[in-house]
Amino acid sequence: MPTPAYRLTLKTGKDITTTLAQRLITLTLTEARNNEADQLDITLDDSDGQLALPSKGQTLALAIGWQGQGLIDKGTYTVNEVEHTGQIGSADQITIRARSADLSSNLRTRQDASYHSTTLGAILTQIAARHSLAPRIDPTLAATAVAHIDQTGESDLAFVTRLAKRYDAVATIKLGRLLFLPISGTKTSKGKKLEPVQITRASGDQHRYHTSDRDHYSGVRAYYHDGKAAKRKGVLVGKSGNAKRLQESYATQAEAQAAAAAEWRRLQRGAATFELTLALGNPLLSPQTPVQVSGFKPDINAINWLTIRATHTIGDGGYTTRIELENAEADTSTGGTVHDLDVGQE
Repeated sequence: MPTPAYRLTLKTGKDITTTLAQRLITLTLTEARNNEADQLDITLDDSDGQLALPSKGQTLALAIGWQGQGLIDKGTYTVNEVEHTGQIGSADQITIRARSADLSSNLRTRQDASYHSTTLGAILTQIAARHSLAPRIDPTLAATAVAHIDQTGESDLAFVTRLAKRYDAVATIKLGRLLFLPISGTKTSKGKKLEPVQITRASGDQHRYHTSDRDHYSGVRAYYHDGKAAKRKGVLVGKSGNAKRLQESYATQAEAQAAAAAEWRRLQRGAATFELTLALGNPLLSPQTPVQVSGFKPDINAINWLTIRATHTIGDGGYTTRIELENAEADTSTGGTVHDLDVGQE
């Protein structure tokens, strides 16, 4: 049976792994997509009362894996919550909660801005510069024209997340970089292809597969203002019938169609989900990692899966990884029909 391994170091470079090893109850890292900050939870045994409460604001660097196989760097985290608990008859515990150090408070500060006749790449580069981040933007997304968009009383983090939803992208901040990449893509920010992680039925001890009609939507409608015709118009991606209607009004037909296509792909991806707990954790699993499974039902095995959340836990039970997956395949076409819509009609 392999032995789990981890390494925790302070910002100064001091390795505190050995210091914590005898007191560690559980170490849990949750990695998520978009603006959900990755979260590190460490629970320690304080039965002798000798542990000092750590200071908020300390930075921890984490790497996890298995002894003899090398450790995978999982980034840096800032301590922002400390909890001490206990009751008669049980040992006191200290829980340290830290979130991704890349998500500074400035990113969450609300502000106003307007962008005109520009590109998505230019907007994101401007935001990255405000926070001393290096932009890493997919070239196709970067070249996308943006006629007009407002940022009103909205933090840069929330605004970037809104842009990611509109253009079917994943936006995240890692290691001092602002990453903005297609959700459906399986490449790193440097263009390197991500190979699927192979998982067999024997690898996991729990699983849950779920499929639905995803609210029975047949397509997505989005609306824009046609200045030349002086009227409101709409685009349809998918089929009419029970099409979902986006509430936001877009500046151009192209922007409306891009938003409708993005939402349609999101609905399709969410129509099938798969949750799996690996008895032996895999540190390579993180959001956006492609996954192929075998040993399950043929319908499950046939799907190309994409990781949307990964939870790594090290404790007395060893090292496990729980992953949440969605169908990576969706209709990637942005085609649709354009139709007139009377002013005021919903």
